[in-house]
Amino acid sequence: MRRIFMAVATVLTIAVASLGRPAVASPAAAATLVEVTNFGANPTNLRMYLYVPDRLAARPAVVVASHYCGGSGPAFHAGRPYASLADRYGYIVIYPSVTRGSKCWDVASPRALRRGGGSDPVGIMSMVDHVKQRYPVDPARVFAVGESSGAMMTNVLLGLYPDVIAAGASIAGVPFACFATTNGSEWNADCAQGRITKTPQQWGDLVRNAYPGYTGPRPRMQIWHGTNDDILRYPNFGEQVKQWTNVHGLGQTPVSTDSPKAGYTRTRYGGTGGAAPVEAISL
Repeated sequence: MRRIFMAVATVLTIAVASLGRPAVASPAAAATLVEVTNFGANPTNLRMYLYVPDRLAARPAVVVASHYCGGSGPAFHAGRPYASLADRYGYIVIYPSVTRGSKCWDVASPRALRRGGGSDPVGIMSMVDHVKQRYPVDPARVFAVGESSGAMMTNVLLGLYPDVIAAGASIAGVPFACFATTNGSEWNADCAQGRITKTPQQWGDLVRNAYPGYTGPRPRMQIWHGTNDDILRYPNFGEQVKQWTNVHGLGQTPVSTDSPKAGYTRTRYGGTGGAAPVEAISL
């Protein structure tokens, strides 16, 4: 999993950097992770941690980095390279942090799967708004990335807030609404085990129905999954591809297929370059 994440971190940072020159030639040393309180509507009592490099780009991007189950914002900050890369490229990192006992994101409740419905996504959007109000952020460069439960939240954020999030990277996640439950449970075993399959249209409709009436552009999505994942099993990789290609109005046949590293298969849909609407990396 860590190998996957480090690869994703590099790719996502290249994507951020490609839209603006690095802010500094070498990493800054003084910036630290800080907790922000009273950042706005926060129905599930999330905590907000913020990393702002000493030297920001003139119009910095923002990366929302959502942790795995059992994790926290500070743990994700310490264990992943986003802060050091922010020092190099001048972007801001938001590390939202769950406070409920499971330390897993709510990606299952009806509230969490409806725009403005409440739960964790509302608190995360408050964090984004807080940063936008206080820093000269480029609103066209707000990105989301997450691992495992955080990857599920990345899918949710892209589905609910396509007018806010420009692109996302889902690392070992599941499709938007795959984890949906009606009994209050945070866990959906059928989805986790890869037993929920739908047509591309059905998956796409779940995203579209979460924000009815929206007709604007949809975020680019990058999907990563290991074939031996025994927690969120590999069929979820293909189901995410179905969903996001349909959301973008694309077919299931990739425009290009290559192997950027031994054991990796990368497919791109709707374009051949690094800004393809959907990119999927299986390893």
